[in-house]
Amino acid sequence: MRVTSAIARAAGAVDDATRRVTERFERFPPSAVDLALTVMITVATIGPAVLDGRPWLVLVLSAVASVPVLWRRRAPVTVFLVVGPAITALACLHAMPDLPYGTIVCAYTIAAYSPPVRRRGAFVAGAVGILFSLVVPNESPDSYGYAAMSFLTAWALGTGVRARRAQIEMLEERARRLDEERLAALNRERLRIARDMHDIVTHSVGAMIVQAETGPLFTGTDRERADATFASIAETGRVAVQQLRRSLGTLRDDNGDPRHQPGIEAIADLVELSRRGGLTASLDEDGPRRTVSEDVAVTAYRVVQEALTNTMKHARATGVRVSLCWSDQLLTVRVSDDGVGPVRTESGGYGLLGMRERVTGNGGTLRHGPSDNGFDVAAELPLGQWS
Repeated sequence: MRVTSAIARAAGAVDDATRRVTERFERFPPSAVDLALTVMITVATIGPAVLDGRPWLVLVLSAVASVPVLWRRRAPVTVFLVVGPAITALACLHAMPDLPYGTIVCAYTIAAYSPPVRRRGAFVAGAVGILFSLVVPNESPDSYGYAAMSFLTAWALGTGVRARRAQIEMLEERARRLDEERLAALNRERLRIARDMHDIVTHSVGAMIVQAETGPLFTGTDRERADATFASIAETGRVAVQQLRRSLGTLRDDNGDPRHQPGIEAIADLVELSRRGGLTASLDEDGPRRTVSEDVAVTAYRVVQEALTNTMKHARATGVRVSLCWSDQLLTVRVSDDGVGPVRTESGGYGLLGMRERVTGNGGTLRHGPSDNGFDVAAELPLGQWS
C-alpha cells in the first residue's frame, strides 16, 4: 500500500514537473531554447575538463558529447547515437562530468518527439550504454542508481510532454469536428427554414390570390358565398402566420419548439382549403394509420401542400384527389389532378426541387409527371423503426 502511494506521488510529481517545464519553454522559440541549452551543456561538460587540464582527447569527446545537442529536434536519434558513445568514452577515461547532460537531453527529446519504434530502440541503447559506462570503469554501486534515475527521469519527462501534446491534438481535432458538425447542422436548419418558408408562402399566398380573384364575382350575386370566400382568405393568412412563426422559432431565443410543425393530421385542412379555392378536392386514406417520425409527417404535409399549390396556381384544374396509402414499410402520398401540370417560369420553377430534397432526405423517392387524366405527384416515404 505504501509502495503504491509512493509511486502515485512520484507520478504526480513528474506530471506537474512536465507541465511546468513545457509551459515555461513554450514561451520561447524552439531554436532559441536549443541554442541556450547547447551553450549550457557545452560549458558544463567542457568547463571541468578545461579547469582540470585534461588532454585534448577529453576536450574533443566533451565537445562531441554536448555540441550536437543543438540539432536534437531535427535528428534526435542520430544526435543520441553521437552523444551517447562520447559520454561512454568519457566515463571509460574517468573524465565524465557530474551528469551526462547530453544523454539526458537526448533521452528527453526522443521520448517526447520520436515514433514508437525509435523510442524503444533508443531506450534499449541508452540502457546498454549506461551499463557499459558503469561496468568498464568499475564504478561504485551507488553510481548505478544515480545514472539510472537521471536517465529514467528525463525519459519520463519526455513521455509526459508527448502525452500532453497528443491530448492537445486530440482536443483540437474534437473541437474541429464539433465545429464542422455545428456548421452542418446550421446549414441543414437554414435549408429547412428556406423550404418551409417557400412552402408556406407560396401555398398560402397562392390560395389567397385565387380566393381574392373569385370573391368579387359573388359580391353582387351571392353575398353569403362572397363572405365565406373573404373569411377563408383571412383564415389562410392566419394559418400562414402561425406556421411562419413556428418555422422561424429557431432564430429567436424563446422557449417554443420550432420543430413542431403540421403533419399528417393537417393534410385534411389543405384539402378543405383547396375546396374553398374552387376545386373539387377529396382525401382518401388506405390502410390503418401508423405512427411516424415528425420529419416524415412534415414531409408528407409539405408534399401535399406544394402539389396543391401547383394545382391551384398553374394546372388549370377543376378537381384534385389526395390519397394516403399505408403499408408496413411505406407511406405513399399521391396528389392527382385533372389539369395540365405545373409550368416552369423564368423566376425559378415550381418547388418540385425542394419537394424532392425533402423526400430524399427522409430516404424516400418522388415521382411526378403527366397522367392519363392530368398530372400526378407521388412520394414514397419509408416508415422505418416508427412503423
